[in-house]
Amino acid sequence: MSGTQKIIPVFRNIAMILSVLSLTILFCHEKQPVRTNLNEAEFRDKVYACWLGKNIGGTLGMPFEGRREPNDVTFYTNVRTGEPAANDDLDLQILWLKAMQDHGGKVEARILADYWLRHVPVDWNEYGVCKTNLKRGILPPLSGEFNNAQWKNSNGAWIRSEIWACLAPGSPGLAARMAREDACVDHGSAEGTYAEIFTASLESAAFVEHDRDKLIAYGLSMIPEDCRVAKAVGRAVLSKQEGRDWKGAREDVIRETDDTGWFQAPRNVAFTIIGWLFGDNDFGKSICIAINCGDDTDCTGATLGSIFGIIGGMKAIPDRWREPIGDGIRTVAIAGIPVPADLRELTDSTVAMSKRVLRMNGMPVTISEAPTAIRNADRLMSAGAKSVRSLWNLSPYQIDWTEPGFKVTLDYAGDPVLKPGGRRKLLVSVLNLSDQKKDAEIRLADLTSGWSHHVQPSEFQTLPKAGAVQFEIGLTAPVTATGEMSMSITVSAGQDSAAIPVFLECYDPKKNGMN
Repeated sequence: MSGTQKIIPVFRNIAMILSVLSLTILFCHEKQPVRTNLNEAEFRDKVYACWLGKNIGGTLGMPFEGRREPNDVTFYTNVRTGEPAANDDLDLQILWLKAMQDHGGKVEARILADYWLRHVPVDWNEYGVCKTNLKRGILPPLSGEFNNAQWKNSNGAWIRSEIWACLAPGSPGLAARMAREDACVDHGSAEGTYAEIFTASLESAAFVEHDRDKLIAYGLSMIPEDCRVAKAVGRAVLSKQEGRDWKGAREDVIRETDDTGWFQAPRNVAFTIIGWLFGDNDFGKSICIAINCGDDTDCTGATLGSIFGIIGGMKAIPDRWREPIGDGIRTVAIAGIPVPADLRELTDSTVAMSKRVLRMNGMPVTISEAPTAIRNADRLMSAGAKSVRSLWNLSPYQIDWTEPGFKVTLDYAGDPVLKPGGRRKLLVSVLNLSDQKKDAEIRLADLTSGWSHHVQPSEFQTLPKAGAVQFEIGLTAPVTATGEMSMSITVSAGQDSAAIPVFLECYDPKKNGMN
């Protein structure tokens, strides 16, 4: 068993012990209130410090992004007085907050995908892949999986996780679910998505738990122990326990992630953790170590800066780090929406949405003027760890589409490709969200000429109350078919209906240089 394999079970055992203790507490004190309250002024201070830490770390690390050698950063090298560096890490979170404001606090991959297309003008790496897929009618999570082998394990998602933590403070299960809706749009069901679940849940827990090692252990309990993010983080923790310095830990992580390589999530999440582990709880020292590990330096420094802000509020951020950049916001990766004038305005909007999200999701956490009272933090965390496991098995080929009265799941069961003259099945499940029996119908529209289809068992089925039915659609391509085929599947249930876009690519493997 490797060193990394040894450390991950140790941390998971800690999480299991916390779970058992929380259940014991619940059994002995079941009549006590379990609701946690966060004092609004204190919460606001933490949210503001989170966004400020994001700007500080991003500004500090920006000039060194992409370097493979260790750095020797001790302070800003690129500051224009009163101006933070523009950073897409923060930009996308501003956009997600706007999407939620426009949709009543609702978080769905399909909604976020629409905002990708309308308000993200840049096409960097996985951003460009997902946008190309979305334009072709490929919905999330398939939009983040298809033709994305190079970038689906990369850094684009976990660097924008703070919004979900701030909107679900002390509710890491909810933060993880929202993070998955976000990450799958451009990372499918790969390491990039696991990375955002890890950071979002850790950051959410940090509002009620301040112990570094407990938080890292908890973050590991929220992702599969055999995923590469978990192995890389586990390697960083073990290096610390073995008495290595941060440079030695860095080399250990690089060896652990040799096959995944640079500019990918496993290595960079672990570099962030190295900064935290070896920084002696000093804000400046910690973010400098993370950045000095190299690679995606604006992201590692920014995320660790946010964690310090969530845990300690403004007291955790020395004035020498804040004063040079102020609390302004500069954007580079979003367009067509109003941008908050500064971090205080962003904080006000975040706090307002936090209250709404906690309330609409029935979380046992409130934000009010009453004193902070953190009750059963371990129980909150263990509940989140249990609920998040369902996210691990979500297929990147299953697309969910929810309407007020029903939910549709379209399952491609693989990449959306077939050969000329080939046959392909699509499975469509319809779940009745009401307590009334309904007539369900499925129809295909815009099918390309020459293609044929059949539906089994029939195009009409009775949808039982609170129950589900399944349709199987068989598609056959003409022998002359090449290129893309786009159509839509219209599902009706009672008075409600939804038109779901479908994409298939038809090609001859021999002509495309494939065996």
